[in-house]
Amino acid sequence: MDLAGLAEAGAVSIGSATVATALVALLGIPLAYLLARRPGRAMAVLGFVVQLPLALPPLASGTLLLFLVGYASPIGRLTHGALTDSFPGIVLAEAFVSAPFLIIAARSAFAGIDTALEDVSATLGHGPWAVFRRVSLALAWRSIWAGLLLTWLRGFGEFGATVMVAYHPYSLPVFSYVAFGSEGLPAMLPIVLPTLLVAVAVMAASQFALTPRRARVQPTSNGIVTAPAAAAAARPGPQPLDFAFRRARDGFTLDVSWRTETRRLGILGASGSGKSATLRLIAGLDRADVAAMSLNGLDMTGLAPPDRAVAYVPQTYALLPHLTVHRQIRFARDCDAALAAHWTERLSLSELEHRYPAELSLGQQQRVALARALSRKSRLLLLDEPFSALDALLRARLRGELRDLQREIEGTTILVTHDPVEALLLADDLLLLEDGHVLQSGPAEQVFMRPASEAVARLLGAENISAGIAVTPDTIDLGGLRLWVGGTPLEPGSVGWSVRPEAVRVGTNGHLPATLLQISDVRGGQRRLRLRIGTTVLQAAADPGCDLAPGPCRVSIDPHAVQVWPA
Repeated sequence: MDLAGLAEAGAVSIGSATVATALVALLGIPLAYLLARRPGRAMAVLGFVVQLPLALPPLASGTLLLFLVGYASPIGRLTHGALTDSFPGIVLAEAFVSAPFLIIAARSAFAGIDTALEDVSATLGHGPWAVFRRVSLALAWRSIWAGLLLTWLRGFGEFGATVMVAYHPYSLPVFSYVAFGSEGLPAMLPIVLPTLLVAVAVMAASQFALTPRRARVQPTSNGIVTAPAAAAAARPGPQPLDFAFRRARDGFTLDVSWRTETRRLGILGASGSGKSATLRLIAGLDRADVAAMSLNGLDMTGLAPPDRAVAYVPQTYALLPHLTVHRQIRFARDCDAALAAHWTERLSLSELEHRYPAELSLGQQQRVALARALSRKSRLLLLDEPFSALDALLRARLRGELRDLQREIEGTTILVTHDPVEALLLADDLLLLEDGHVLQSGPAEQVFMRPASEAVARLLGAENISAGIAVTPDTIDLGGLRLWVGGTPLEPGSVGWSVRPEAVRVGTNGHLPATLLQISDVRGGQRRLRLRIGTTVLQAAADPGCDLAPGPCRVSIDPHAVQVWPA
């Protein structure tokens, strides 16, 4: 056995496989990201080409490469045959046949990453390269490592394409083939043994690298943290927000505009109405066909997400799974350490700083997402249905907490929700959307009491929808009976109106005569009643222990609970 030749062949295979893997990593990882993030026919064709070497026999791959870079090809003539029968030829052959292993693994890993993680990172001030490096690559690295391992081993053991493109210098597989042909099977043991050792060493190294190693972060002091001046100061004055977006995609057209000066804003609509799409356009995460946006006199239309100083909390909270709570809260590029410490304490997260997102409850995840968003000086805080994944009790508690937080936040908050109770609690100005278009906008109380149409009233959760005639600026005729209403004066004429059952009370002091038609069983802690007032039949609510019987009764209705709209 030619041990010197064996050593030289082994060095050639190790070196060429390493160079080929580095080359594949340099070009293949960005390509895999594009394949995962840029759907379309062109990317589909490119993905097909990338996987082609897996379908070709190695000898066929080598033959194809000879057509492309051999002596007779244009590239071969240009390089004077430097890419065949040479070390670069071996690298080229190994890279060609092994590249799919890395690209496919990396593409699958990138495709499995929630794009909301990248979106949130962009709104936290990180540019595209930083988002790719600190989020996408950080989350996909284990799959990429496995792909690199397979790529290296495939290149190290490649024979068919190598023997066609670069018979010299001998790589280890070619050397093995020559040695077997000249000396037979006994000569194989010195070759197989080091090859096996190399494979085992690489596999062991990969397993070590794939083993998770979590750094533990000690919780910060539980002492009282003094609120930074920005958080402790009184809420500043109006901050005018003005935007107009038009965007047509996949058969859905979003055409929305709004001008407001209030700092607590709500966007209300049913699922698919365009609420979240509007929020993403405000954050700069999506592009509109026509766009204009300014905040407090600053034109933000052309600003990229990292430059908008907008904090974004998506429905999923988008916590980075590879970061502890401590690092999560401080992830923003321009994180303010004092603000981070304040909100960590204010939101009761000090004891959780060493945990990862998977170790947190939904309520804890929401608080971490809020703390992360608030730990930088932002002009806008965008909340996309932050309570949708929570149970009723937790939702009610966290709504109250957020309402308190809004008094401390310096910037403007925009809440997206489909829950009218949530919108009325957490917003002073409302924008109501349906099918991508604005139904109504204005102060929350005014929108609630004077919806523009029955569609708006239903979106606001209207019950007991009825018809009547406005006879004075503050009364509606219900077939001979007068219903008093609050709010702005009414125009004479036919109107639609509604009132919540809880605002209709039966009692001896009621100002309206009525007839109690039906008494139902207790549900949700209340007994539902069905009664007639004039020509209108309404649902009412009563305490479970009420002593009522069908027949004539008196009813009182809170005038400020009555919604009225033009018929």
